[in-house]
Amino acid sequence: MNKEISEFLAFLKHEKNASPHTLAAYERDLRQVAAYLKEREVRWDKAGNVVLRGFLAELHEKKRKKTTIGRKLAAIRSFYDFCLRKKWIAGNPAKILSRPRQEKHVPSFLSEDETTQLLDLPRSSEPLDLRDKAVLELLYASGIRVSELVGIETADIHFGERLVRVRGKGKKERIVPFGGKAREALEDYRLAREALTGGGDGGEAFFLNYRGGRLTTRSVQRMVRKYIRRTAVARKISPHSLRHSFASHLLGRGADLRVIQELLGHASLATTQKYTHVDLKQLLTVYKKSHPRS
Repeated sequence: MNKEISEFLAFLKHEKNASPHTLAAYERDLRQVAAYLKEREVRWDKAGNVVLRGFLAELHEKKRKKTTIGRKLAAIRSFYDFCLRKKWIAGNPAKILSRPRQEKHVPSFLSEDETTQLLDLPRSSEPLDLRDKAVLELLYASGIRVSELVGIETADIHFGERLVRVRGKGKKERIVPFGGKAREALEDYRLAREALTGGGDGGEAFFLNYRGGRLTTRSVQRMVRKYIRRTAVARKISPHSLRHSFASHLLGRGADLRVIQELLGHASLATTQKYTHVDLKQLLTVYKKSHPRS
């Protein structure tokens, strides 16, 4: 099965432009399935839906998250679909397996006041503080993913038009606008960026670490946590929470859901619809304004 998995991963990488994160997750999942089948002396191309259902049932017994089980099932289905197209098998045994019902979680996001408090924290004129300010402002102003932010090159930012080119999932490019506050922070950092370039291998990367290399997603996560600890926010907040906040605040101020979908780079509107939650304060305000006997 190892040879078939390798060919499948190569297909995902070169034909489907799958992200490194997706490739790593699918490889782990399929190696786990391969080990499960080998332990039971079942050939991968002879495994039926009963055997594969047993694999998923074992994950349930081990209290694995439903999202994790769902991803593993998606990996299995995709792998067997690939093998079917290659005519290595006669049918996909995972096709009839049902995906576990997912819990619906409201994305973690900040209120407008909390967002302002967070964005105002980096205040010094030190290059790293100016960089942090620019990172926070751009994440909230554009709603881009952290992986998209760290991939930005210097030529991708158009300061006059206040537009940035980002490369999303599947290497799909899109142009995203940003506001005046973000432009101001980005321009301040651009002037200080040269102080970080010495001896580094960041190349044309716009956001650099203190050694002059390209800023990583992990570094952004650590940086956001650092500033969150300095606020009064007690909830678990991540860099992705700024993306949620961006969408939630736009929606709360009347933006069309399809416009938000385009800005976020979602392939499906259903993905964007998770932002249609309404907080209690907004709900009460609308009720008092709208109900004839409020």
